Amino acid sequence: MTTLAEIKPNAERKMGQSIDAFKTALQRVRTGRPSPQLLDVIHVDYYGAMLPLSQVANLSLLDARTIGVSPWEKGMAQKIEKAIRDSDLGLNPASQGDLIRVPMPAMTEERRKELTKVVRSEGEDAKIAIRNLRRDANETVKRLVKDKEASEDDERRQTDEIQKLTDKFISEVDNLVEAKEADILAV
Repeated sequence: MTTLAEIKPNAERKMGQSIDAFKTALQRVRTGRPSPQLLDVIHVDYYGAMLPLSQVANLSLLDARTIGVSPWEKGMAQKIEKAIRDSDLGLNPASQGDLIRVPMPAMTEERRKELTKVVRSEGEDAKIAIRNLRRDANETVKRLVKDKEASEDDERRQTDEIQKLTDKFISEVDNLVEAKEADILAV
């Protein structure tokens, strides 16, 4: 059974995890600049096991518009190239000996607007997760009051603190969404 003192730290930790998951999701959204994390979603068949690209190759930035992929084994180059081409990222890799160059196409205005919608949607999902954690924490407080393990004053204080925590994390999500939108719309 959770005590009154454990509720707020637990909620804060879980809300922090929601923010971390949201930041990870934002890294996958492509801006005008290439980032090796963009390719983290791609998995490659490595002797029967589907592994993330970062576990079978070295990813690096070659220049302002190109990601370099250096397979650790020579035989993997074709599989990696096919996996990148087949992904839904719309990328067209080109082999140059042992190195696979992945040029990032310039983004159209339409694509930028699409991506801002994706970012807003991810942000809304993060806010929903945070609000659900608030609800769970408040229900735990109510249960303690019902079981006579906490007073109604404790309940009021705790729900106020949980609300302040929720507001803090939701404003952080809003700030992250705003920053990412600005990054996407910057030409």
